[in-house]
Amino acid sequence: MKISRFVKQATAVTFSAVLLASGGAQAFAKEKNSQDYNESYGFSHITRFDMLKLPEQQKNEQFKVPQFDASTIKNIPSAKKVDEWGNQIDMDVWDSWPLQNADGTVANYKGYHIAFALAGDPKKGWDTFVYLFYKKAGDNSLDSWKNAGRVFKDSDKFVPNDSILKDQAEEWSGSATLTADGKVRLFYTNRHPWAPERGFYGKQTLTTAQVNVSQPDANTLKIDGVEDFKSIFDGGDGRIYQNVKQGIVEPNFSDNHTFRDPHYVEDKGRKYLVFEANTGMETGYQGEQSFYNKAYYGGSKKFFQAEKAKLMQSPKKDAARIANGALGIIELNNDYTLKKVMKPLIASNTVTDEIERANVFKLNGKWYLFTSTRGSKLIVDGIDKEDIYMLGYVADSLTGPYKPLNGTGLVLHQDLNPYDITWTYAHFAIPQTSGNNVVVASYMTNRAYFEDHHSTFAPSFLLNIKGSKTSVVKNSILAQGQLTIDLKINK
Repeated sequence: MKISRFVKQATAVTFSAVLLASGGAQAFAKEKNSQDYNESYGFSHITRFDMLKLPEQQKNEQFKVPQFDASTIKNIPSAKKVDEWGNQIDMDVWDSWPLQNADGTVANYKGYHIAFALAGDPKKGWDTFVYLFYKKAGDNSLDSWKNAGRVFKDSDKFVPNDSILKDQAEEWSGSATLTADGKVRLFYTNRHPWAPERGFYGKQTLTTAQVNVSQPDANTLKIDGVEDFKSIFDGGDGRIYQNVKQGIVEPNFSDNHTFRDPHYVEDKGRKYLVFEANTGMETGYQGEQSFYNKAYYGGSKKFFQAEKAKLMQSPKKDAARIANGALGIIELNNDYTLKKVMKPLIASNTVTDEIERANVFKLNGKWYLFTSTRGSKLIVDGIDKEDIYMLGYVADSLTGPYKPLNGTGLVLHQDLNPYDITWTYAHFAIPQTSGNNVVVASYMTNRAYFEDHHSTFAPSFLLNIKGSKTSVVKNSILAQGQLTIDLKINK
C-alpha cells in the first residue's frame, strides 16, 4: 500500500494506520490540532466553505433552472423498442450527449445532428443501454428526433476478446466526437454486474468504440455495427484514483465508488478524457485524516476549526469520512488507448462522493469545467435532499487550477418534488459556434415514476457565461432536446 504524506510537523501518517487503528487515532486526536495540515495535492477542491453558501446564494434568480409548463412536456415519440416477445415498449430516456466536434460544438454528420442517450424499459431498472437518436440539422422539434436503435448488439462485447468488456451488464453515460476523418467515436461507461457472490461489485470501466453510421436514404441514418471496441481505463489505479476493490472495504458496501461519464476533449492536438472518479491513495484519500485537512474546508483558520469540530460531531460524519469525489483526467494515444494517468482536476473530499457528468470546453480563451450533483449526496448543512445542482469552475488551462464560478461554483439550482414531471437532472452545457451563450440540455421526469410520463428530453435553455460569472438567460426556454440556437440570439 502506498503511503499518503501529510504536512504537519514532519509527521507522515498512512491511511491504513488511521483507518484500522481507531483506538490510536482517537488518542492522537486528543492533542488539540495535532493532526491539522493543509495539503491540496496540486489540484483544486470543492470546499465546505463554498458549499455552505449555497442555501442562501441559490435564492438568486440567475441560478434557477427555468420553470417549465408541464402541460407541454411530451415523451419522445421515437423512443420505442420491441422486446424479446414482440411487445412494443415506450422507453425512458435519461442521460444524453450530442455528437460533438473536438471543440465541444455540435457536429454536423451528413446534415444530421446525433445524440446518444441511455434508454430502457421503465419497468426494468437494469435495462440501461446506449441508443442513437438523430434529426436533421436545423429542425429543433421533439418530433424530429428519430431512433436508430441500440448502438451495440448483445454479442458485440464478446468480439474483441477483452477480458473486462465480456462481463459488461449495463452501458452508462459518456460522450462522442466526430473525428478528423469523419468517423463517429463513442466513449461510454462499461458497468459490471453487482453480484458479490460471483466476485462482481459493479466495476465501472471507461470504454470506447467506433460506431459505423450510414445513410441509406435522404431521411435515415443506420447503425452498421461497431469496430475498435475496447476498454481504455479499468476502474481506477488505486493510487491516483480509487479502484473498486478499495471501495468495497466499507461496511455493507457503503462507499459510493464512481468511475464513469468519460468526456472527450482535445487541447493543442492532444486527446483527453475527463471523467467522474474518487481520489486515490496518493491524491488525498478518504478516511479520518480527511477531517484535519484545511484544504478541504477553505475559509479562515477560525472557520476551519469550528467547521471541523461541528463535522466531527455530526451524524453525517461517517458519510463525510468516505466522501472523496473527483473529476479525473487521462491522456489518450492517437488510437484512443491509455497514454497517461493524470492527477484530478478537482475533488470534493468531505463534501460528496459523487460529482457526475464531467463536462469541459474552452470558451473565449478560458476553460470551463462543469459537473452535476444532488443535494441528497452533499454532506452540507442547509442543503435539502431534493436540491439539484450544476456546479462550474474556470481556469486558464485544461489542467487548471480551477476556480469556482460565481464565487462558490454554483451555476444551476432546482428544487422540485421528484414526482413533478418537470423535474430535471444531468444538465449538460453545450458551447455554440459563437457568442457567450451555451445551450443547457438535460432529461426530464424521473425514471419509472409514472405510467404515462416517461423520462424524456427536457426543454433546453440558455446559460450566459462571461469570465467567472454565469446566469440563466431570461425567457430562453427552447424545444425539448434542442442542441443549437440561431446565432442571432446568441449574444
